[in-house]
Amino acid sequence: MHPPRQQSQGGEGLRTSLSLVSSDPRLSLEEPRSNTGNLRESPTESASSREIWPPAAAIKRESDFPDQAVIRRVSGSDKITLHDVARERVDIICEKMVHLPSEFLDELKNELRVILEGGNGSQHREEFFILQKLVQSRSDLTTNTLARTHRVQLEILVAINTGIQGFLHPSINLSQASLIEIFLYKRCRNLACGSQLPAEDCTCETCTNGNGFCNLCMCVICSKFDFEVNTCRWIGCDLCSHWTHTDCAIREQLICVGPATQNGTGPIEMVFKCQACNRTSELLGWVKDVFQHCAMSWDGEALIRELDFVSRIFHGSKDPRGRKLHWKSDDLKENLRSGKVETTAACTGILMFFKELELDSQKTLENVESGSGRLIVPQEACNRISEVVHEAVRNMEMVANEKMRMFKKARLSFDACERELADKAREAGELKMDRQKKKLEIEELEKIVRLKSAEADMFQMKSNEAKREAERLQRILLAKSDKSEEEYTSNYLKQRLSEAEAEKQYLYEKIKMQESSRILQSSSGGDPLMFSKIHDLLYSVPPSADGPSNDCHPFRTNP
Repeated sequence: MHPPRQQSQGGEGLRTSLSLVSSDPRLSLEEPRSNTGNLRESPTESASSREIWPPAAAIKRESDFPDQAVIRRVSGSDKITLHDVARERVDIICEKMVHLPSEFLDELKNELRVILEGGNGSQHREEFFILQKLVQSRSDLTTNTLARTHRVQLEILVAINTGIQGFLHPSINLSQASLIEIFLYKRCRNLACGSQLPAEDCTCETCTNGNGFCNLCMCVICSKFDFEVNTCRWIGCDLCSHWTHTDCAIREQLICVGPATQNGTGPIEMVFKCQACNRTSELLGWVKDVFQHCAMSWDGEALIRELDFVSRIFHGSKDPRGRKLHWKSDDLKENLRSGKVETTAACTGILMFFKELELDSQKTLENVESGSGRLIVPQEACNRISEVVHEAVRNMEMVANEKMRMFKKARLSFDACERELADKAREAGELKMDRQKKKLEIEELEKIVRLKSAEADMFQMKSNEAKREAERLQRILLAKSDKSEEEYTSNYLKQRLSEAEAEKQYLYEKIKMQESSRILQSSSGGDPLMFSKIHDLLYSVPPSADGPSNDCHPFRTNP
């Protein structure tokens, strides 16, 4: 039986997978064939059918490089496109690329990388198929012409031909000779493999058809590669050592019921028919070897995936052992998903199941031998019985130990649940007490709120009363102000009247004095100088001498 698929040395450090189109357009565009018969349907394309390029963590991105301070402008006539690279002569494109700035060449590579990533769906796929068809239909791309290409031009041609964008990344430093060999299908396009083709000088038709197939890392059916190892996802042929994805084998009906031997005389069981050599290999022993070597290193999710592969492989089995393995895989898978069984217990269970199948095979073989008429001596019979008893005792001890371990673990889990339940009950009591306390606090707060509301109503009422009192006092003040203004006006008019009377009396006295002075002057004809002095004396008398002063007003000064 072929051992489980191991990791190649060249793949160290390259674990991340990236789905890309195949280098063979027939494989990329081929419609998946339906899986008829008793076998369970397989996915349209294998989950492992992925071509890879180095992970992002191991690659320095273009943005990490410092920007160029000076960017040269490119005229329209000097620019080239991806279609030009795929269609035009090598020497013409090379001459143009020599004079183009590196920034433009990086943009050209980024444009192809976006197309290979397929972010725009069918549009990018159609564009890639057109470019690949242009490149693969050319007959001038030989070793001599490719040796004269520009480095970027060769990287673009290789990326278009293989459909792998890893060749466009600046950290992939393959020599020009290696790139030419990859383009011409003389070297494996897997960056982590890089083997010369055909690998290991294989002379089979699959390896020598010149399509770039590598039997060390690629699937015989889909011609894609990945780094899945120690798994049932890959099936290896016992005779030619070529590998096939399990999903691809199920889809192409290469896993079927038939005799394990080439002459057709063996027991009927599930076998794998290799497409490379057309010979069959039995699958039960292969699955047993994979689980014995690798099961203990799988985690829960990996074990569920592997059990799912086993279940789908033996879904159409007709022999009792294959059916039992199918049922056991489904049972363990469901128990793992529901959490009823842990990963270690499931691994132990499936390994013990394989031992039981082996014992059943031995018993069946012994029954066949005994039924053939051959007599067994008593000592040989006793030895066989003793071996069977010892094996049964060992199995029973293993089962008992496993059951005891599971019982102890269950007991510990039960005790932990009991403690957790007690803690939860205590927490529930505390929460109930806190709830009662919070309820009392809420009631107290409601009382305070009602009290404060009553106080607010009282203060509002007092405020309204004070407002009404202020309005009343304002009205009284306005009334008093009006009365005071009336009294002031009356007193002022009286004062003006008295002043007018005093002035009238003054003028009257003055006129009277003037008349008396004229009479005196006319009667005596007196001295004019004496008359002038008398006149000045009369007019120099102040008006306040006869009437009251304005300063005596009890309210304000006369304006």
